[in-house]
Amino acid sequence: MDVVVGISEYAVSSDPDDTLITYSLGSCVGLVLHDPVAGIGGLLHAMMPVSTADPGKAAMTPAMYVDTGAARMLQEMFDRGATRPNLSAWVVGAANQLDSDNLFRIGARNHAIVRKVLWKNGILIADEETGGSISRTVTLEVGDGRAFVKSSGGVRELRPPRTR
Repeated sequence: MDVVVGISEYAVSSDPDDTLITYSLGSCVGLVLHDPVAGIGGLLHAMMPVSTADPGKAAMTPAMYVDTGAARMLQEMFDRGATRPNLSAWVVGAANQLDSDNLFRIGARNHAIVRKVLWKNGILIADEETGGSISRTVTLEVGDGRAFVKSSGGVRELRPPRTR
C-alpha cells in the first residue's frame, strides 16, 4: 500500500507491503531510513532546517523542521526495534528553489542539518540526490529496503548501503 508523506510529515512502517512516498521535494529535504533487520522504514519531508526559528510551531509540527522531524522519526524507529548500526540513510531534495538570489539558501541549510543529525547519530548516508533546481519524488519499499528517486531526468534507484 502507498503511504503518502506530505510536507512537514513523516511516516514509519514495518509493513513489508508498504511503499512510503513523498512528492515535490524542492528546497525541502527528504530523509529515508531503513533497518533491514527490524524490517522498518521511515520517510521525512521537512521544510525548514532548525526548530529554533519557531519553537511553538515546532512543538505542534515537529516534522516541519529537519532537526526535530529527524529526531522524532529516529526515536519512533528505535522504539519499534531499529538500531543505529543497521540503519541505512538516503537524502533527497534540498534544491535551490524559490531563492534565485541565493539569499536564504534553505535547501543547502536543510542538507547541512540533515547531515549533522545523521552524523551525530552515527548513521552513514548510502546515497543522496540533492541540490540543483529540480523537484524530486522519493519512494521507499519497506519490505526490501529499495529506495528510488524520480525527477525530470527519470527514475533511478538510490545505491544500497555497503555492508558493514
